[in-house]
Amino acid sequence: MKLTSPIQLSRDEVEFVRGLVLYEDADILALNKPAGLSSQGGRGQVHTLDELLWAFARPGKARPRLIHRLDRDTSGVILTAKTKPAASFLGKALMKRRFSKTYLAIVTPGAPEPKGGRIDQALRRDEQGREAYMRPCAPDHPDAETAVSRYRTLKHTDVAALLELDPETGRMHQLRVHLAHIGRPIAGDPRYGGALVVGGHPVPRLMLHATALKFPHPAGGEKRLEAPPPADFAGLVTALGLD
Repeated sequence: MKLTSPIQLSRDEVEFVRGLVLYEDADILALNKPAGLSSQGGRGQVHTLDELLWAFARPGKARPRLIHRLDRDTSGVILTAKTKPAASFLGKALMKRRFSKTYLAIVTPGAPEPKGGRIDQALRRDEQGREAYMRPCAPDHPDAETAVSRYRTLKHTDVAALLELDPETGRMHQLRVHLAHIGRPIAGDPRYGGALVVGGHPVPRLMLHATALKFPHPAGGEKRLEAPPPADFAGLVTALGLD
């Protein structure tokens, strides 16, 4: 449901979301979303990022609009548009796959084989009660959605690997399911078989971070934005010797 009028945010919430800003100009606002914050449609009493965007609304104007989503437990770059023309431009560019997204992930147990490549595996949505999953399926399955991801290993040990990921399509949970499909689930992702302890170190959450986003800018040219990994992600990278 789209909100047509501002919601009331506390001073702490306003300060919190303003502290997430990576970049801002007349057309766009980019944030470094923390893990644990739903992009939209969250449950419970906690405001979603979409609702927190009212902190940036000018008097009598709508809040910035999310152009894409990140899973609740995924951290990193997320883009919004500040005007209707910018939202329309970016939405069309996203549909035409003119966005380039780069993620970092910690996977187990060690590097995939081969250490870099392309995963072309169709997926289908599987509803189980209030929960939704994505499952690998045959490309001719009636519910199949084309899904393609690229990956390369940046560093690895016997127990874990740090991967750079570039999804060519944008299916729900795509990277999580693709990596599980090749036997290297993302650490901290029990939904798809990810380990909760790696090398004796507890995994605090889904170890997936949207580190960079490149896209055509509404004012012309291309823009590339980067978000450094948060402390929990960087800390586990160091603990596992994946620096």
